[in-house]
Amino acid sequence: MKKDIVILADYNTEKGSLNTMFKKCIGAGRANEGLRADWQDQLRLVQKECGFEYIRMHGLLCDDMGVYREDEKGNPEYNFQYIDVLFDFLISINIKPFVELGFMPEALASGRETIFWWKGNVTPPKDYNKWQDLITALIIHFTKRYSEEEVRSWYFEVWNEPNLSGFWASTKEEYFKLYKYTAFAIKGVCPHYKVGGPATAGAAWVPEMIEFCVHNEVPINFISTHTYGVKEGYLDEFGSAGTVLDPDELSVARDIRKSKQEIENSLLPHLELHYTEWSSSYTPRDPLHDSYVEAAFILEKIKQSENFANSMSYWVFTDIFEEAGPRFTPFHGGFGLLNYQGIKKAAFCAYEYLHKLGNIELETNVERAYVCKDAEGAIQVLCWNFTNIHPGEINNQDFFNQDLPSSIAGSITLTLTSLLHTAYRLQIYKTGYDKRDPYTEYIRMGSPHQLSIEEVGLLKRKAVCLPEEKNIPVKDGKIRISFNMNENDVFLCIFSPVTKG
Repeated sequence: MKKDIVILADYNTEKGSLNTMFKKCIGAGRANEGLRADWQDQLRLVQKECGFEYIRMHGLLCDDMGVYREDEKGNPEYNFQYIDVLFDFLISINIKPFVELGFMPEALASGRETIFWWKGNVTPPKDYNKWQDLITALIIHFTKRYSEEEVRSWYFEVWNEPNLSGFWASTKEEYFKLYKYTAFAIKGVCPHYKVGGPATAGAAWVPEMIEFCVHNEVPINFISTHTYGVKEGYLDEFGSAGTVLDPDELSVARDIRKSKQEIENSLLPHLELHYTEWSSSYTPRDPLHDSYVEAAFILEKIKQSENFANSMSYWVFTDIFEEAGPRFTPFHGGFGLLNYQGIKKAAFCAYEYLHKLGNIELETNVERAYVCKDAEGAIQVLCWNFTNIHPGEINNQDFFNQDLPSSIAGSITLTLTSLLHTAYRLQIYKTGYDKRDPYTEYIRMGSPHQLSIEEVGLLKRKAVCLPEEKNIPVKDGKIRISFNMNENDVFLCIFSPVTKG
C-alpha cells in the first residue's frame, strides 16, 4: 500500500543533542579473532566510518587467550599478554572494551561442558576464591596498564546468556553466586569501576538480578540483556533450526521497553540499561543479515528504542566469526556489517549514515526520520521505509536467499524552514534494492562458494554509491524537495551551505 510522507523541520526548533546510543557499542565474535590482521583491518574501517565507542566480545578468558593455568601444586599462574595485544589495538583506534568476563579457563573449570567450535567452557569455577583472585589480578593489571581514569570508563559484564543451558551449565542461583564473587573482585580494586549483568537472552532475569543485588548488598551499575527480531528461540549456532522474521511491529523494541520498565519499577530505578546483543536474527546463518532489508530494519528498531536503552550493541561488526567454525561461502547469512572479504553489507550503511548526522537533532513530525544540524550549518535528514516483506509461511533461510525486488512505497516530501543561507549543496545517499546492495548482485552471480579477485572487486563497487549532488536555492528561508521511496529504502540527504566567494 502506497503512502506519501511529508517531513517538516524548522532550523531553529531544536529537539536537543542527538541521542547517539546507537553507536555506544558494537559486538564481535570472540577475543582470539581480534588478534587476526583481517579482523583488525575491518574494525579500523568500521571505526573510521561508523564511530563506535565500545566493543564487546566473547571468550576473553578462554584457553586460546592463554590467560590461566595452574602449576603441579595447583597454584594459579596468570598471563595477560594476548589480552594486552588485543586491548592495546582497540585503544589505539579509539574504541574501548565493554569487557565480557567469560568463559571459564579449563584449569579452573568444574566440568567439561563447552560451547561452539572453539570450545568455550561454560561450567562454574571449581574454586570461587581462585576465580575471584583471577578477576582481581586482571583488573589490577588493567589499572596499571591503562590507568584508573581510563578503566573507570569501561564496563565489566559478567558472563553471557546464563539463562541458556548451552552458555551456563548450572542454575540461576549459581550464576548469581558467580556474579557476586566477580563484582566484589572488581569493586575491590576500585569502587568506581562499573559492573553489571545478567547478559541474558530474551530480556530475562532483570527483576531477579536487581532483587538479588539489593537483598544481598552486591554492587551493580547496569543491567545488560539481549533480544533479536525473530519469533522464537535464543541459540542456534549452526543455523539449522530455521528462523522467521517477527511480524510484531515493535519486535526488539518491545523487549527493550519492558526491561526499562522493570528497572524503573525496581529498588534501583536509575540503573543503566545496555542491550549488549541485538539484531534481526540470533543465528549466523540467516540471509536477512545480508539483505538490503537489514538497513531499514536497523534504523527502525533503533528509533523505536532510543529513549529506553543506554546502548544497543549490534551483533556483530564482521563475519570473521567462528562460533560454528569457519564458514564456507562469502555470503552465508553471517551477523556482520562486513563479510569475510570486507564487502560492506547494506547493514553497514545504516550505521555509516547515522554517524554522518550532526550533533543537534531538530524537531520533526514523523517517526521514521532523523533531522539534524551541525556547527557548520549543514543539515542532515535520514529517513527510511521499513516494510516486513516476509510472507510468514517459510523460513528466512528460504525467503531472503533470492532476488527480491522492492515495490514503490510512496513519495517523500521534505520541507526545511528558517534556513540561514541562500543556497545549499545537496548530497543524496541511498541504500535499498540494487543500491549499495552487494548481496543481490552476489545472488545474480549464482551465489558462488568462492570469489575471484575480480568478483570481490565487483561486489565492493556495488557496495559503494556516490551521492547524487545538486545545488538547491532557498526561497523565503525554505527548501522543499520530493522523491519516491521504495519499500526498505534508506535515504540520507545532506544540505551544506553554499558560501559566496
